[in-house]
Order: sequence, then structure tokens, then C-alpha cells
Amino acid sequence: MNLKWFVFVFLCFIGQSSEETDEVKIGAIFSFGSTNGKVAKIAMEAAVQDVNSDPSLVGGRKLALTLHDSNYSGFLGIIGALQFMETDTVAVIGPQSSVIAHVLSHLVNQLHVPLLSFTALDPTLSPLQYPYFIQTAPNDLFLMTAVADMISYFQYREVVVIFSDDDQGKNSITALGDKLAERRCKISYKAILPPQPISSHDLIVDQLVKVTSMESRVIVLHTLSITGLKVFEIAHDLGMMTSEYVWIATSWLSSTLDSTSVSPKVATSIQGALTLRSHTPDSSKKRAFYSRWNKLSNGSIALNVYGLYAYDTVWMIAHALKEFFDHGGKITFSNDSNLNSTAGKTMNLAALSIFDGGNQLLSNILKTNMTGVSGPIAFNPDRSMPRPSFDVLNVAGKGLMRQIGYWCNYSGLSVVPPESLYAKPANRSSSTQRLDQVIWPGQTTKRPRGWIFPDNGRPLRIGVPRRVSYKAFVSEEEGSGVVHGYSIDVFHAALKCLPYPVPHKFIMFGDGHKNPSYSQLVNMITVDVFDAAVGDITIVTNRTKILDFSQPYADSGLVVVVHVKKIRSIAWAFLRPFTPVTWGVIAAFCLVVGTVVWILEHKFNDEFRGPPKKQMVTILWFSFSTIFGSPRENTVSTLGRIVLLIWLFVILIITSSYTASLTSFLTVQQLSSSIQGIESLVTSNDAIGYQVGSFAENYLFEEVNIAKSRLVPLGSPEEYADALEQGRVAAVVDERPYVDLFLSTYCGFQKVGPEFTKSGWGFAFPRDSPLAIDMSTAILQLSENGELEKIRKKWLNRKVCGGQSSAADSEQLPLKSFWGLFLISGVTCCFALLVYFCLMLHQFKQHFPELTLSSTSRTRISHSVRLKKFLSYADEKAEISANRLKRKRMEMENP
Repeated sequence: MNLKWFVFVFLCFIGQSSEETDEVKIGAIFSFGSTNGKVAKIAMEAAVQDVNSDPSLVGGRKLALTLHDSNYSGFLGIIGALQFMETDTVAVIGPQSSVIAHVLSHLVNQLHVPLLSFTALDPTLSPLQYPYFIQTAPNDLFLMTAVADMISYFQYREVVVIFSDDDQGKNSITALGDKLAERRCKISYKAILPPQPISSHDLIVDQLVKVTSMESRVIVLHTLSITGLKVFEIAHDLGMMTSEYVWIATSWLSSTLDSTSVSPKVATSIQGALTLRSHTPDSSKKRAFYSRWNKLSNGSIALNVYGLYAYDTVWMIAHALKEFFDHGGKITFSNDSNLNSTAGKTMNLAALSIFDGGNQLLSNILKTNMTGVSGPIAFNPDRSMPRPSFDVLNVAGKGLMRQIGYWCNYSGLSVVPPESLYAKPANRSSSTQRLDQVIWPGQTTKRPRGWIFPDNGRPLRIGVPRRVSYKAFVSEEEGSGVVHGYSIDVFHAALKCLPYPVPHKFIMFGDGHKNPSYSQLVNMITVDVFDAAVGDITIVTNRTKILDFSQPYADSGLVVVVHVKKIRSIAWAFLRPFTPVTWGVIAAFCLVVGTVVWILEHKFNDEFRGPPKKQMVTILWFSFSTIFGSPRENTVSTLGRIVLLIWLFVILIITSSYTASLTSFLTVQQLSSSIQGIESLVTSNDAIGYQVGSFAENYLFEEVNIAKSRLVPLGSPEEYADALEQGRVAAVVDERPYVDLFLSTYCGFQKVGPEFTKSGWGFAFPRDSPLAIDMSTAILQLSENGELEKIRKKWLNRKVCGGQSSAADSEQLPLKSFWGLFLISGVTCCFALLVYFCLMLHQFKQHFPELTLSSTSRTRISHSVRLKKFLSYADEKAEISANRLKRKRMEMENP
């Protein structure tokens, strides 16, 4: 802002003109010594010539283009703009730099002169702040979105950026950082170069040397073309164009290679780089313009995409002027009242005048809807170009570029031209993103890893806990310094799955007298003492806040261990398998089933008939004899057999469960305390043991709110056993893998209750470490191919000490374990009784029709009489009922 007002000191020009002429003046501000400046100059002059060839296009007037060479200088660019403002210029094309655009935008806002640029593409040049500034090419927000999509597509997570320290460079890189964050990537280092077109060799070397010390090998280069080519040359000399590097240059590289030929040295230095170019669809206009170009340029320079935008920008102004004149607009200027106070002084600022028709011309430009050599041209409401897209290019040998795909804001990366995708639904899912094969630096088609180990690939310093107990997980051989164990074997197996070597050395952590604190071990990574930690390290919430962990290679969780003893068998031990309620329901169902079968069989089966006392005995005998198998009484009715069959199936399940449970009660060791799990531990006041160095101490204190005075540190399995047997602790809380190993060695102990935490063991790495991701993939591979299980069996496959089991195995079987079986049996009994009652009622009506028709007879029969008669019929033997019915029918036939 200070620069803008500073230049006013140099204003010594006077006069203004409000008279209309046959020419409409437009200006252009570029560094015409640059590649894009040279191409833009030729393209704009050709466009003016084409516009002026049709006098009717601009209301019978001609465009007069005035060129001003800023020569890479922001000051000269501002001076040129001020000169245009004094000479009745209605529109200005440029500037080339966003630095100048920020300053000039304030000027054109005040004087209402539209400023159009296709190279000053800073994404922060907001139309709300600068309404008279118009970007006629996709701004760098879309360019950086495309770069972020490419980085995500190749599965890189960190990048280094090298950029020029100016407005466009800084703001574009800020936009890149935002887009990378949306894709869970980030910029790990920023190397800043001076904004001058030619940075010193030593300064570039210093920055690149710093880049080589970074872990990331993915480099985004966003700078001026002259500086960018020098960066590539020096990078090649420093050995930074090898197969371990990824270089992504923004659109400056494609425009340079499109327009100029480079030396063999430069061509070699840029081989394998990726770059982007604004996509312009093929059309007859574009082909015609390309065919004219050699004549227009006299072979001095080749056409690039900015030449197309320059040509179209002039035509946009021409169409807007035509609309302006067609609606009666006139080219007039008026004094700015804010500058009148300076008239007559040494600096005649009043020479700057306001374009009266500027607002209308701006509106006409924003309403542009035409097809130019660069394709369809229009503006969205936010003034961005609709459907921005880029060609994705790979620099091959001799500085030639090969296209490997496209990017468009509509659907991301694709090998299909963007214009053919717009007719389809938008789809930016990762499965649809695709590019053709890339030839990377070093002439390889194998995708670079994109990162190296810190400090230029020195061996990783891996912290390993020096355990004094449970050495099957990790331990160091005395004298040799060799580290081995379950965790170490998993780590080595995972390294073999990686497509690259991982130089490393193990550094033991701990004094060797007690197990080290695992929290201190992982904290050593955050202070750069270790580069990683390997061992039986539990993945817990507090640790994941400061570190990245691999995929868990072993499941874990806290469990409770108690001391157990044999309970002597008692006289009533046979009742223990079932709860009292279960016994009661079984007895009740036996009686119910016996009664139901008696009802169904009584009329037809002599074994279920007789005196009342005999029938009661039969019911009781039949009911409980079913428990021991099929009863001696035969069932003859279909319904009775169905009920008995279902009940015998229920009894089979119940007796099998009883046998198994009774066996368990008579042989399994039982608890010697009231501790049933973590809940009973919390409510008691008993002492609790934990393993030294484990996270169990913090968990019990912070999460379960157990007082520290109740927590007793134990250093080894021997201490576990002694403390539990002597009663110094009521229980020990430790992770399941340790407990399983403990129970395989020591008898008389048992897990109680379920695991009350769910976690796992993994390897710890610094935040955002790419090695953590690759190791996770390797561990998943080991799990899928069975190698992980083989390692576990090698170190940990030990049988549990005889007689050990969970307390849950010896619990009494509750009613809910069998309610489904009882439900089936009950429904069957009810259904059989319902069918039987319906059959009896039907037969009763046949035998005694006079009773069922009493409502129409002369003599009314009471309900009690009919009920007694029905019960008598139901109790009557089936043969007697059949004979009586037979006699009645004979009497009716022979009256």
C-alpha cells in the first residue's frame, strides 16, 4: 500500500481529455522480456489487428493498444498504469505480477478502469475488495487443488515447497496447504527464494541443501521460470534428480517448455518432473490460431496457453465495448473530486480522471459469453472461470512433455478429456482417479517412496524396553547385545514386507533392575532421542495424542487374576449345576407335561385309567420318569406322542447341560475370594497388584478412581504368585498376554470377569511418520498370510496350567439358558390340549344331540347338567362311547 502512494510523488503530468476520438485506447503492462510477456505481446497485437479488421465491431472505432514494459519491476509497472490513467485508457490488460496487481487494483477501483490479467492469478485477489480487477484465466486456487489431488493420488503425505517470496507465491502456497490438509496431507518444509527473476546461485544452493536434510522427498516448485530452471540445474548437480525424488512444477514449467527450447543440460535436469498446463479444448479456432502463429511470431517463440488467453482477453474487451456502444455509451472522463485539491501544485494529481462508462464496461465484460481460441469463456457469479481444468504432463527426455492425464474441478484426475466428463454425473471418489504411467526422475517407472529416514537416511534409533520379566516378548542376550523376542520377530517380519530397506539399530531403554516405564519410553520419541519404539507397547489414548502407532500386531486388554483353591465336595453338590429357580421350573414342567399326556391318553389308553389314586400315581410316575428316558407307559394318541416327543428333546438338552456343569463343579478349582471382576475390586478396599512400568497403574488411578494407596507394584511373575498366595493383594490387574503367560507357568490362579479394556500392542513412531503407515500395511499382510500367528505360536503357545479356567465356566446355569426350550414345550402342550378339546366337543355333539340343541327344545337343560354330562363323556372309555353311538344309530334306523 505504501508503494502505491509513494509513486504519486513522481507524478508531474497534467491535462485530461474528454473529447471522443476514432480510437479506443487500451493498455497492456507486462515484462516483455519474459517468455509469457513475449507470447502475450504477439497474441494481443494479433487480436487488435483482427478486431480492427471489422470496423463495425467496436462501433466504427478501432482499438489502440499501448504496451508498457515493466521489466520485472513493480515500480515501473505502477508508473505505466498511472500513465495509462492520464491518457483516456478504457481498459488495461495485465499486470503480469500479482504484486503489482494488488497495488493497481486500488487505482482502477478509484478511476473505474477495468484491469484484466491472465497471469496475476493470486487467489486472494478478491472481487469484493477489487471489483475492477478481473482474472481471465483460472486462478491459482484451482492450480493448487490440482497439485494437492496429484499428491494424494500418489499416496504422499508430506511435501516440501520451494517458492518465490512474493504475494502470488506466498498466497498460492497457503492455498496449497489448505487443500493438502483437506486430504490429510501437509507441507513439512518451506524453502523461500527472493522474488527477483534471477536468484543468486549460492542462495539456491543453501535452500536446496536444507531441503535434502528433510524427510520428505516430494518437492513442489512454484516460482518464476528463470529461477525455476536454475533450481532444477542446481538440484541436478546436488544429486536431487534421482529416483528417490518427486518433483512437481506448477504451470510455469509447461509454459516455458511450450514456448522455448532448452539446453541439453536443462533438459536432463528436468527429466521426470511433473507439471500442469491450463487445459484448452481442441477447436477449429484454436487450430487456426496455431497455424498462424509462426507467421505472427516470425519463428521467434512458440505459442503457449497464455498466448491463447492474451488473444481472448482482447476479444473480451472488444465484445464488451461493442455492447457498450450499442447501448449508446460514450467514452468520457471526469475529474475525481478527491484529487481536485492537488490542482496547481507541483504534482498535478488532477490529471488522473474517472472513466464515466467504466462501471458499464465492467458489467459487459463480466457478462461475456463467447467461445475463443482457449475455449468457452464466461464468468461465474464469484468471477471465477467456469469448469477450470489442467493437463497433467510428465517431462520426458530432451525437454519434451508427454500428457499423462487431466485434472478438472468437476471430477478430479482422469485420462479422459474434461469436456467429455461434463455430461456425466460428478464423481471424485478415489476409485475413479487415474493417470497414465509416469517416468520418474532417474528414468524409472517405479513410484518413488517419497520420503527418507531423518538426517539423510542414517540408521533409525529404535528404543526397546529392557525387560526383567516376561522376556519372551522382548529381551537382550547378555554379552552379545542381540535383541530377540516376540515383538522383535514381528518387527523384523514386517520390515521384510517393505519394498525398501530400513537401516536401524536397537537401543535398550531401562536400568535392567526393573521394567522401564513405557510412558517414558514413548516420550523419548517426541524429544528426538529415539526415532521409533519397538516392543510390547500398548496403544492408549494419551500416547496417540503425541505419536503415531502402527496397526496393532497383538490384541490386549486388562484382566483380573486371583488366587484359587479346591472347594471340597459337599453332600448337595449334585444340585449346584442349576439355580433353584431352574430346578423349580423343571419340576413344574414335568408335572405339566405328565398331566397333559394323561388328559390326552385317558380316554384311549388303559394304562392311564383306573381308580383316582392309581391315576395320580401314574401322573407323577410318568412325569418324572421322562427325565431318565422314555417312560414304561405307552402312548397311543397322536397328540400325546407329539407332546412327549418334544418334552423328551427338552429333557435331552437339560440332562446334557446338567452333566457337563456337574463335571465342571466337581473338577474345576473355585475362587478363594469374593472378587468376581473389576466391579467387585472397585467396591472393595483390598490391595491390587500391577506390573511395574505398565499403563495399568495410571488406568486404575485415573480411569477407575482407585486410590494409589491400594495399588501395589509387582515386578515379576514370581512376585505375582507370592503376593496372591500370601494375601498381600486380593488380585492382580495386568494385560491379557502377560496373564496368559503367567497362568501357563503358575497353577492355582485364575482370570475372573471379562476384559475391561480393549487395546492392542503396536510400534510407536513420530507424528505423521510415513513409516508408520507402511508398517501398518506390512502387519496386515503378515496377519493375512498367517505369519503373525506362526510367530505368536513360536513364543507364546504354552498350555494353561492344568485345572485353570475362568470362573465363568463354573457358574450355575440360570433359567434364561433354557427358556426357549420351555417355551417350545409349553406351546406344544397348549396346542395339543386345544385340538383335543375341539375333538371332544365335536364327538360330544354327535353322541348327545339333544343336549346341544336345548335352546330349541321344549325342556330347557341347565348348564351344569350339560357340563357334568360332557365330563362324564370325556372320562368314559372310548369303546363304550363308540358302542353307545352305534346303538343309537341302529334305533333310529329301526324305530
